[in-house]
Amino acid sequence: MRAIKLLLVIIVSSLLFNACDEQDVAPIPQLTWSDTDLSFEAIDISPGTTIDVVLETPEAPYEYAFTVIIPKTIDQVNGNPLVLSMHGGVGGAGRNAHKNLACIAPALESINAFIISPNADKVQWFELYNVKKVVKLITLAVRNWPIDVTKIVATGYSDGGNGTWILAEIFPEMFSAGIALASSYNTITEGEGRLINTPLYVIHSSGDELFPLEQTQDWVDHTIAAGSDVNFVIADGLSHYAPCDYTSYFEDAVTWLEQEVWQ
Repeated sequence: MRAIKLLLVIIVSSLLFNACDEQDVAPIPQLTWSDTDLSFEAIDISPGTTIDVVLETPEAPYEYAFTVIIPKTIDQVNGNPLVLSMHGGVGGAGRNAHKNLACIAPALESINAFIISPNADKVQWFELYNVKKVVKLITLAVRNWPIDVTKIVATGYSDGGNGTWILAEIFPEMFSAGIALASSYNTITEGEGRLINTPLYVIHSSGDELFPLEQTQDWVDHTIAAGSDVNFVIADGLSHYAPCDYTSYFEDAVTWLEQEVWQ
């Protein structure tokens, strides 16, 4: 009998303690997009700095990882250009793929631009997840930083070049130009080339092992025939797997921005 009473005391005590524990545990607050926006606002844009950002988001995978390069001179009156840079090798890219900006950053110094380089999270740039992500980042940059909205540019290499094409095609009101390197983007629908209203500078190597020159040139020719403004430049014998070898060609593309697109 005493054993039964002792067991009842233990059970009742356990229930009481559990109830207290449940009451003491505070509910985990649900992150909202407004919280994400506030976190973006807090990014320090000291001139001439490079920062790596991980922004928490309310949707899977619950973060946007990206690098920002801030121009050495910030124009608070007229705003600075904004360059969206998309890395290649999406399927096998690691968590630091977006930080590899050494091939293009020096050439962009002449236009004094903000550069945002997001990680693709192993998802192709043309997938809805990444389209929404880059549009969100650009929207936040325009809202919080002194950006000249007439000078927003998309650029990318390989898979990132394909991302450049699709963003240029579906968001001509957002992007003043696109620079696609080593890309392969089908511009043909039902046998006809599609008109792309954003000016494009497309660089492709005659030695590209992954995306044959002839295929890319055919798709470029079709969209030009439809009325698109595309400068197509053939690099001589460069490997698809040596992106920094394209640096001089990218410098020419930046000159094209300054002297033709933005004049």
